Amino acid sequence: NQGVAAAGAYFWDDTGDQLWNCLYAKNFWHLPIPAQPLTDITLPNGIHYRCIEPQTRYEIRYDDPDGDELHVSLTFTAVTAPHYLGTSHLDQPGRYQGTIVLRGEEIPVDSFGFRDRSWGPRSQFGSTLMSSGAAHGGYSYATASERDAFHTITMDFGSGCQSIHGYLLRDGEWAKLTSATREVVERSPSTGFPVRVRVDGVDALGRELHAEGRCLNQLGFPINPNLFTVNCLVEWQFDGVTAFGEDHDNWSAAGIRAFSREFLGRG
Repeated sequence: NQGVAAAGAYFWDDTGDQLWNCLYAKNFWHLPIPAQPLTDITLPNGIHYRCIEPQTRYEIRYDDPDGDELHVSLTFTAVTAPHYLGTSHLDQPGRYQGTIVLRGEEIPVDSFGFRDRSWGPRSQFGSTLMSSGAAHGGYSYATASERDAFHTITMDFGSGCQSIHGYLLRDGEWAKLTSATREVVERSPSTGFPVRVRVDGVDALGRELHAEGRCLNQLGFPINPNLFTVNCLVEWQFDGVTAFGEDHDNWSAAGIRAFSREFLGRG
């Protein structure tokens, strides 16, 4: 309603875990939204979205607006229908295919990934995560195939990270998670960022989920002024399969400061 948007692009591997030492990081605030349909829109920073088939297939492009460092051309094809959290958030696994050109190196892409979308206000103020009452939370997923996957959003209200939203896809049968926990089993002693993560849960069909994750890289950055995240590419083991996905260690601005002072002993 203000006619502006924020948009960013982040690329990292195991050689850098901060904005200054990762492969590429560029975020723009208060970009003017062009007079284009949201189903086919190009933002001034070089990000282009096109809906090919609603809730099923999307085209994503990005061209570095300040040079020739990065070019992205990908297509997302959904694996399942979107999973809604209330009326203002959705999550959806899918397959990304296309190419990334990073500093002249062309990287072919054909892998499972994820998309999520939220809409509505997010306060810049408050000591807790998105005014939820929790200073800490998580976002974890893996997709092994069109038939085997899981996802959970967790929040810590004082008794550990508990699932508020998620699903289990096993042998092609999808069901909501009725309960789950996320635990960071090991953190880096130098940054406090996750190294190993575990998710345990039960779905509406009574099936148990036990997933062990090894973080292959980490990137810590503020998604918005009051949401700091550590995003990790994760190799997950669950249901006897190996799958790749992510784990996000999410904090309010006050929450990550307090945790880091205590964990790193710099209080």
